[in-house]
Amino acid sequence: MRAALQSEIGQDKLEIVDDMEAVGFGPGKVRIRVRATGLCHSDLSAMSGVLPQPAPFIPGHEGSGVITDVGDGVTSHRIGDRVLVCWLPPCGHCPSCTRGQGHLCLEAFGNVATPNFKRASSGIFGFAGTGTFSEEMVVPAACAVPIPDDVPFDIAALIGCGVTTGLGAAINTAKVAAGSSVAVIGCGGVGISVIQGAKVQGAAQIVAVDPVESRREAALRFGATEAVSPEEFADAKNRITAGEGFDYVFEVVGKSATAQKAYEMTRRGGSVVVVGAGALDDNFQINMFSLFFDEKKILPSMYGGGDVLRSYERTIALWRAGRIDLANLITHRVSLAEVNDALDQMRTGVALRTCIEL
Repeated sequence: MRAALQSEIGQDKLEIVDDMEAVGFGPGKVRIRVRATGLCHSDLSAMSGVLPQPAPFIPGHEGSGVITDVGDGVTSHRIGDRVLVCWLPPCGHCPSCTRGQGHLCLEAFGNVATPNFKRASSGIFGFAGTGTFSEEMVVPAACAVPIPDDVPFDIAALIGCGVTTGLGAAINTAKVAAGSSVAVIGCGGVGISVIQGAKVQGAAQIVAVDPVESRREAALRFGATEAVSPEEFADAKNRITAGEGFDYVFEVVGKSATAQKAYEMTRRGGSVVVVGAGALDDNFQINMFSLFFDEKKILPSMYGGGDVLRSYERTIALWRAGRIDLANLITHRVSLAEVNDALDQMRTGVALRTCIEL
């Protein structure tokens, strides 16, 4: 089958090969024919080494498709089921899951260290244990979440990671209060989903902050009340909050510098919500006096910070009701052969979300 291959960490181009094989099928597993996959900034981070990922590997972790085979013992799925790919499915029995924090389940990470593809005689990893930049994949049955027939494959793919992450940060992690003031630093696909989540929650002011003009324009279409460049952020804070700072500031970039800016722009007693996935060696520092005296809450948000399966259901319900716009998040559609052009578009900030159709 065809797949996009990253041979070594640090390469900025993927090789499109046609001799890849999905391996590992057996008890408890399902085989998926991938129909659509989103290109997420986390894929770029894995390619560059910001996020730890063994190589060689196939990028991609938000996808959707159709089950073509089920292994022994799998009773929850049937051939022909339409599914989205959950790269971090809750196991249901570990300490995190029993505490109601299935998004922190570590059992699924056991898949990350095992190659789930093969080329010639060499094992190939799938990013985050999946690898959706491929025509076919084999994953544990829990990674394949059934979707209703009215949910298109492209929208289902985005729900698998970026949309769930952004909406959940606003709804589950921050629990944005109605009438509050919100700022969102970084307005790609996840940042736009944070904006939509804040809107659903009833925020009165939602300020989008991004250096790319097209992204600022998009943020306004998706619910931001104002969109500014980073240089204009301080002025916006002074105008909108009388200099006090925002009730909630979301960092959706994954860098300590923008996390520091988010902290500075949050009012005393407000919430700094860290959504961006950063590097292991990029440290965020706060002086102890400010931490005590200003009582700003620092809220990391991984994968939407809540029950991921319930979050999928909620997202579909909001989409059906017209409360959120998912179709227009996809600004570019490409074939697998065009993936490198799509990567360049994401690096330059041109694309909100690119859908690769397989």
